[in-house]
Amino acid sequence: MTPTTNEKANMAVVRKFFEVGPSKGDLAAADALLHPEFSLHTPLPTPGPGIEAMNNVITTCRAAFHGLNVTIDDLMADGDKVTARFTARGTHNGEFMGLPPSGKAITMTGIEIFRTKEGKIAELWGEANFMGLMQQLGILPSSM
Repeated sequence: MTPTTNEKANMAVVRKFFEVGPSKGDLAAADALLHPEFSLHTPLPTPGPGIEAMNNVITTCRAAFHGLNVTIDDLMADGDKVTARFTARGTHNGEFMGLPPSGKAITMTGIEIFRTKEGKIAELWGEANFMGLMQQLGILPSSM
């Protein structure tokens, strides 16, 4: 099924968000893509509401994982919702969720669902493979 013009526009907003936010750390550019009523739903501790919460996640992850780059593996749209399957790569050179830097390269996958409103991202639900991340960092055994 071919996405509608509106769905293509929504996908472009999400793609741009990944490029400028998580991958480059450009909070001003990322903020411009978020709706004023933005709401974040992830398993990460996120101090602050709305856009502030998203900025905290981006800042924390980029500080913990040097060279963080997030690529989109799949991107699909259905009406005002866009789903992205992604892969994040970086080197654990900073504290993350209380874990001291390990210097280890990581690759983490996840899926995020975005709801758009008025051409911006209004809501984000995210799930990531934190168990796989903890195995790569040596916190959990690699085979369970």
